[in-house]
Parts: sequence; C-alpha cells; structure tokens
Amino acid sequence: MLLRILLVVALFFTASQPTALRDERPESIRVATWNVEWFFDDFKQDNKADIAKQNSAPTKEEWEWKLNEVARVISELQPTILALQEVESRDVIFKLTKVLEEKYKLKYRYSFIDGFDFGTEQDVALMYQSGLVEFSRREQSQEMFDTKEYYNLPKHLIGKFEWGTGSEKESLLVLTAHFRAKPEEEDLRKRQGKLVREWIKPLVEQGQNVIVLGDFNTEHNAANPVKDSDIGLMCGWNTEETSDDLVDLHTSLPEELRSTHLLNKEYDRLFVSPSMMADAPDRVDLVFSRIIARKDLVVVGEQDKDHFNVFYQITQSERDISDHYPVMAEFLFK
Repeated sequence: MLLRILLVVALFFTASQPTALRDERPESIRVATWNVEWFFDDFKQDNKADIAKQNSAPTKEEWEWKLNEVARVISELQPTILALQEVESRDVIFKLTKVLEEKYKLKYRYSFIDGFDFGTEQDVALMYQSGLVEFSRREQSQEMFDTKEYYNLPKHLIGKFEWGTGSEKESLLVLTAHFRAKPEEEDLRKRQGKLVREWIKPLVEQGQNVIVLGDFNTEHNAANPVKDSDIGLMCGWNTEETSDDLVDLHTSLPEELRSTHLLNKEYDRLFVSPSMMADAPDRVDLVFSRIIARKDLVVVGEQDKDHFNVFYQITQSERDISDHYPVMAEFLFK
C-alpha cells in the first residue's frame, strides 16, 4: 500500500510541472551515470545501519568537500540526464542541485523515491535539465516471485522523458539501477537482470527508445560478452532473436578507456534499445553519437592506495572523489 501511495505522489508532482510537458527539443542530449561512492552527509542521527554511519562524512568540512567535488565533476560533464548511485537521501541531492546552481549556474531538477536497501541505506537518483514527465519504481508480481526466477531491485528508478510536441515529440525511458555487489552474488544479479528484461522487453519490441544504465557490479567486460550473464540476460543476448537486444555502448569506447572502477572493472554501463542506434529516415529522432568515460575527473594525481579503508584520512588535495568514474553518452536529434 505504501509503495502505491509513493508512486501516485511521484506521478502527481511530476505531472503538475507544466514546463516538463512543454520542453523544446534540443539539438542533442547527454545521458550519464556515476556511482558517487557513499554520498552521505555528516548528520548520522538519521542513519540506522552501522555501515552507513561508518561511511558518512565524519565532519561538516569533509561533507562540504565531497559535495563540492561531486558538483565540480558534474559541472565539467553537464549531462542532460544524470543517474547517480550510492546517494543517501533526497536531501543530499537537493543540496547538490543548490551548489550546481549557485556555483556553476547550472539548473537541475531531480527525482527520488526511497528504495529498500536497509543494509547500506544507499539509494539512486535521477537529475535532469529537461524532459521529465513522470517517474516511478516497479516491483515484481506475486506470480513472478513464486517462480524464484527474479530478484527485486531495492535500488532503481524509472524516468520517462519527452521533448517536442505533436508528430515531432520524441520519448525516452531511462531506467537506472544499482545491482547486487560482490562477485559471488552473480546468481542474484542474473535474477535482477531477468526482472529488468521483463519490464523493458515490450517497449524495446515496439521500437521505443530505452536506456538502462547504472552500476551493475558485473564481472563481465564489454570485450567478452557472456549471453547468460547478469547483463546478458538483461539485454536479451541469451535468445536467438537479436532485433530486441539492448546494445552495450561500452563497445564504442577504446578498450583502454573502458574501466569505470579503481579495481579495473567495467561496472558502470549504458545499454540502449536498437532504435537509438539507427537514424529513422522519415522523422527526426534520437541517434547515438559518442560515449566517454572520465576517470580523469575523479582520480587526483596518483590513484588512492587503500582507498576503501582510509578515504577521509587522505589529504583532500590528493583524495580521489569516488572509486567509480562517470560515463556519459551523447545522442543527437537528427
């Protein structure tokens, strides 16, 4: 019942924003994902999990450092849509938008719905400059639950975006997720991937624009795709039919730039529907143009040693912003 109320409230407030329904079509949009690593403020009284308290900013000064550095990175990228993982709450995202506006003159709105990862208290959020018309969460049905083939996504968010009007209107569904961590948990990630696939498959088959992005914690890299892996099941690579397969944009990056994590993993990815890879001849539509990964914006000098255990003990001027690097793709209206 609580989930239904949250969805109704989210849709009401989104639909009540008149500007979101009249956003003009820009020349291009930039869509990015970034795990900002324990984006938790210094106020620990609202945290119940020990791990959340331990990884929160230890002081107001350190929180302001983290907040300002995350804003700096975003100001360099200036994405139209940004998916963030490992955020604490709606409040920290609100503070981030204020810094971006006051310091960099960048205006962002955001969508956020409390998730269910009570073990870490981490969540996901979507920030955007234009286009959002609704946002929501989904859960598996009882029938799906009974099959034991799926596993819920405690950290995910779905946003629907539109630009233009009438026959010139272009729509995009963005689903951001933070999959289960640790190599030994791949079976659970596979079940999470199958759940995402069930949600998006009808849209992809209809030729709609879909982007699935986030931190998938996958052990499989773009150079060696595995059909029945966590991301393989999500993308539909495990079936003979290929016309409804999601495309891994990581394959468009040079191999030496594909790492998105200090452990040299390719955790952070963007997958898109086939409709976004080809230009429709009879109308203006969104078409993939390029993708970048920006380790250079996050790693300060030499990469941190023992980053996870001594993060806030490292001198600010030498401290890496996150253990993950942002990845951003650009799509042209053409």
